[in-house]
Amino acid sequence: MARPQIGWFVMVTFAGVDHVSFTVSDLDRSQHFYTTVLGFVMVLDVGYGRIFMHPGTGFTLSLMKHEGAHGGDFTELTTGLDHLGLTATSRSDLEEWERRFDDLGVTYTPIRDMEFGYHLNFRDPDNIALELSAPNEHLIAARKALADGQTSQADIDAFIDEHDLDLPRASTD
Repeated sequence: MARPQIGWFVMVTFAGVDHVSFTVSDLDRSQHFYTTVLGFVMVLDVGYGRIFMHPGTGFTLSLMKHEGAHGGDFTELTTGLDHLGLTATSRSDLEEWERRFDDLGVTYTPIRDMEFGYHLNFRDPDNIALELSAPNEHLIAARKALADGQTSQADIDAFIDEHDLDLPRASTD
């Protein structure tokens, strides 16, 4: 893959997301949630933390219990992480997730149909905000346009107009 170029400058980039690590209040309780609800498998226990991998995607998640942590439930109103978004393949998959969450007693909000996909939000035992999202035709088209090099603000504005999306324009200030 060619590196993005801005004028004469070739920008270094990254290849994807490697892992995420959450601070939790109870390792056993969180392990139960992530293995039972989302299907992660524990691959390493280092005492103060546990490393998990998802068999279907290889995505790595670590759960940490830090000595001296302040505790309390997660809130997206504190600067830092707002939520972690996981990929689903379709809206019907999200409907299956809703049924699974009902069976397992997981707190969630109903599926939201939005401009760039379908979103199902839920919480882990420490109230960490998680989301499953599935692309719609607009998101699929936007990803293709970006991959094809349509990255200028004019390109993005033209895409929004072409697909008749009700989205605010990015500020050029």
